Amino acid sequence: QVQLVESGGGLVQAGGSLRLSCTASGSIFSSDAMGWYRQAPGKEREVVATISAGGSRRMLAAFVRGRFTISRDNAKNTVYLQMNSLQAEDTAVYYCNKPGGLYYDWGQGTQVTVSS
Repeated sequence: QVQLVESGGGLVQAGGSLRLSCTASGSIFSSDAMGWYRQAPGKEREVVATISAGGSRRMLAAFVRGRFTISRDNAKNTVYLQMNSLQAEDTAVYYCNKPGGLYYDWGQGTQVTVSS
């Protein structure tokens, strides 16, 4: 069973940057598209970005386009989310998982808090 461990969150001022990492156990990681999700208090989980298995195709939600970048290193079983120009509205717990359903077990996520 694949286990997902997210890290890199923290407290940052508006306009700042963070780089999130998600490391997956299991050798099938490189065969799977992956995505980043977030869930703010009182809101449903939403997709932030996705990346294809080989990394050539990427999707960013409109609300982060131009500010966030998704990438992956299959040799390290890791997917990244570079977040720049952070806004208070980006405050949430961030998770990684496969896109489109058939999810792995969800990890604990990493908290991102942006102070305005």
